[in-house]
Amino acid sequence: AARAAWLAQRDADEGCNMLAATLHENGQFKDSDVWRKLRLVVETIKPRAVKQAGALLPKADQDALAELMDKPDRYLKRKAAASPRAKAELTTLALMRLLSTDYDKADDEVRRWAPKLPNDLSAWLWAQYGRQAALRLKDEANEHFDRALKLQARIGPIEWSDDTITWIARAALRGDAGATRPEQLVAAIALMKPPDQKDITWQYWRAKAQQQLAPAGAAGEAQRRESLDTLRAIASPLSFYGKLAADELKLRLPLPPAPAELTAAERAQAQANPGIQRALMLLAVGLRSEGQREWNYSLRGLSDRELLAIAQTACERELWERCIQTSERTKTEIDLAQRFPMPYRADVFKQSAAAGLDPAYVYGLIRQESRFMMDARSHVGAGGLMQVMPATARWTAKKLGVDFRPDMLHDRDTNLRLGTGYLKLVMDSFEGS
Repeated sequence: AARAAWLAQRDADEGCNMLAATLHENGQFKDSDVWRKLRLVVETIKPRAVKQAGALLPKADQDALAELMDKPDRYLKRKAAASPRAKAELTTLALMRLLSTDYDKADDEVRRWAPKLPNDLSAWLWAQYGRQAALRLKDEANEHFDRALKLQARIGPIEWSDDTITWIARAALRGDAGATRPEQLVAAIALMKPPDQKDITWQYWRAKAQQQLAPAGAAGEAQRRESLDTLRAIASPLSFYGKLAADELKLRLPLPPAPAELTAAERAQAQANPGIQRALMLLAVGLRSEGQREWNYSLRGLSDRELLAIAQTACERELWERCIQTSERTKTEIDLAQRFPMPYRADVFKQSAAAGLDPAYVYGLIRQESRFMMDARSHVGAGGLMQVMPATARWTAKKLGVDFRPDMLHDRDTNLRLGTGYLKLVMDSFEGS
């Protein structure tokens, strides 16, 4: 459990680091665990986490790690080696680093070193090459993933990251020259953790792949029947892939009836919940992360009616992200007004009409991008209701003849005008698709 928690920690963390250092010193964490942690954090480019995990290794390895993170190409020319194991691990990390910093330059180095490395590290390296190619939408991604999967099939399970496995599946869906790779897709889904395999997205795509792979005639009948059973199980009007499954089965599914109105007692109980009260206070003083954690912890084990009442508390306070997230947890009592609220109605309808867009489409985009939080900001710099990037905002403002300064990105009217304007320009460029 400790190992799983440490490996799952995406960035540097003092508590997890103390746990890892203690267990490594006691011999319960092995050097192989440390190297796997390093591969995971180099993959996601987390320098602080790399330094923290590297501190568990001998000083010479720490120095080599610092050098390869800074100048991977120089390290590969001067110090790379395929054995002993520690040297092979460092070489793999240098190649991973080069792939993320200079993809084109890395090709020769990967092909040079992959055959020399131990099979498990070679498989990891080819998977990383595929991941970086897939991120760049390059067709060769599937070729690299195919090499990784063949090695994995030969030597046994390899603990690739969840993200890498997902990219294997995505690349298979994108395919080569428009043709998907159903065998690769099924193989990738089989590598996912059980909860991820049960995700409706991958249930849908596995069923579609099964249909493609089923032999013609009676020999494939059982496989086709199994895929249809999967589609029937996930068909729903309440989710994107549920809707696709219903369309595949030619089903027209009605929306669920509205639940009975909340009673005064149910509302009072929700408002008196101590955890929800604490969460509201934290959110009110700007401690969003802490408030969200307190809120989520307080929802554990609640009935549908209790969840609806707490969601309503959030809706009435215009905490739309909390309202939607809480209401989406209900299983049988579905309140679509909570799950799909329509705040800022006059402004959204006005800007949608001005841009020539269906307001439902604009609402869908806002709900997905920002959950109606005016101050939402992504890690790449997108901001506001419609999560517009600053460069996109400047370009769109120029096209529309609108005065724009970066500090206007979180102004509701400006964000909606530029967001709808850009969406319309993109739609027109794709002829309405």
